[in-house]
Amino acid sequence: MEEKTALYLVPTPIGNLEDITHRALRILNEVDLILAEDTRTSGKLLKHFEIKKPLQSFHAHNEHGQLQNIIRKMEEGAVVALVSDAGTPAISDPGYLLVRECIANELKVECLPGATAFVPALVNSGLPADRFVFEGFLPHKKGRQTRLKELAEESKTIILYESPYRLLKTLEQLAEYLGEDRRACVSRELTKIYEENVRGTLKELYEHYTENTLKGEIVLVVEGKK
Repeated sequence: MEEKTALYLVPTPIGNLEDITHRALRILNEVDLILAEDTRTSGKLLKHFEIKKPLQSFHAHNEHGQLQNIIRKMEEGAVVALVSDAGTPAISDPGYLLVRECIANELKVECLPGATAFVPALVNSGLPADRFVFEGFLPHKKGRQTRLKELAEESKTIILYESPYRLLKTLEQLAEYLGEDRRACVSRELTKIYEENVRGTLKELYEHYTENTLKGEIVLVVEGKK
């Protein structure tokens, strides 16, 4: 008898709703419970696709407290889907702890392929995509300088997530530690109407964004050390 999946990790569009898969819609319609990083954001998505399933909050601030309750529901037979606000769960979003706990309790986990921001940003950048490191968000304070020093020696293409409020600081520090002439690409609003990919050296990008207002989530792709 085939083992029943207890937890599905379901990627959701990072902007364009057409990017959701037929399989993702089927799974979301079949599960008993959907865990969402922000129920308001996911609620709009579910309403758009006319999916009427119980929705429960599951985010970085409550995941530790929710874990055992969710595991118990799955052990009792409930099938659960986890979604983040956009993209694939557990990629700089909650999900890792739940997956780890499911595996520890011998509950089957299945991750659907689908939308994630860093892959199109990497391909769009024009930088080598055969070898790369995904760093997510840099530490805001503690450990930031140490990480920047490590990245200065990284030979693979580097992928970072950043907010529009911290991009200038990050570009300035990367130029300081990695060198002003290091090539990079800032991708924002991926898959949306105002998608933008701006390429240049770290110095050029810093100068560009001191004069241009920036909105939306950002993926920053940086050339590795030669």
